[in-house]
Amino acid sequence: MEASRTLLARACALAGVGAAGATLIRAGENVLWRLPGGLVARIGREGQTAAAARELAVARWLARCGVPAVRPLERVPGPVAPDGRPVTFWEELPPHRPGTPAELAPLLRRLHGLPVPDLPLGRLDPFVRLPERIDGAVTLDGEQRDWLRERLAGLRAAWADRPAGPPEAVLHGDAWGGNLAVTSGTHYLLDFERTSLGPPGWDLTGTAVGHETFGLVPADEYAAFCAAYGADVRDLPDYPLLRDVRELRVTCFALQQAAADPGRYAAPARHRLACLRGERGPRPWGWTAVG
Repeated sequence: MEASRTLLARACALAGVGAAGATLIRAGENVLWRLPGGLVARIGREGQTAAAARELAVARWLARCGVPAVRPLERVPGPVAPDGRPVTFWEELPPHRPGTPAELAPLLRRLHGLPVPDLPLGRLDPFVRLPERIDGAVTLDGEQRDWLRERLAGLRAAWADRPAGPPEAVLHGDAWGGNLAVTSGTHYLLDFERTSLGPPGWDLTGTAVGHETFGLVPADEYAAFCAAYGADVRDLPDYPLLRDVRELRVTCFALQQAAADPGRYAAPARHRLACLRGERGPRPWGWTAVG
């Protein structure tokens, strides 16, 4: 963490923010540091400065719309990027816990109902990074890799020809309970790294797959999620496609994790692949969280 701390100090100096006494909150693809004065610094991945700037723009737009979400530090208008890694600064939230599906749903409904802003959001690409993850999956044999490539190609074609559905909306892009902070008074949306324009059902499919595929969201919690949103994504004609793409994404993520730590993740990655290939019977497949 010393390299991250050094980068943090440089970013804080560029932004005019104090870094003395910074404490680590979380280290992953993005690194979060708690700073004095009720602030949080978020260090992004190298080369993601434009994405970090978009996150700030989305958060400020949500503030203008009155949607409760994590707020950027206004006196630092954009990301600073020492060594090519963007650093953004945010107001620290009060003590909080992750949200439940029923707590997340009303904010998703509110987000999806907003007019599309004049921001460079781009459109949802549900296949981003999947070819690289398939190519880099060292635990696959040649036949398995070919099967995944064919599966990806088939889903790409189906996505291009998918039936018309509700109008495009602003998507959160990574809608799950960990990206909702529930305090004693307010629920706050977090993490707009994957925000884009696309079919609203994409934001709902994660919870549906958690129920239908993973078996981790109990039936009563899923029913409460649907009631709070006002619809069940499984009733949409393109839900099977949304589900299949989401299942492929989480399988490829498991394969990426298995390449880095085979002892821990190779078995669940193999299980997910076998399920997709019809070798483990009907859903739910009892998938466990990876990473």
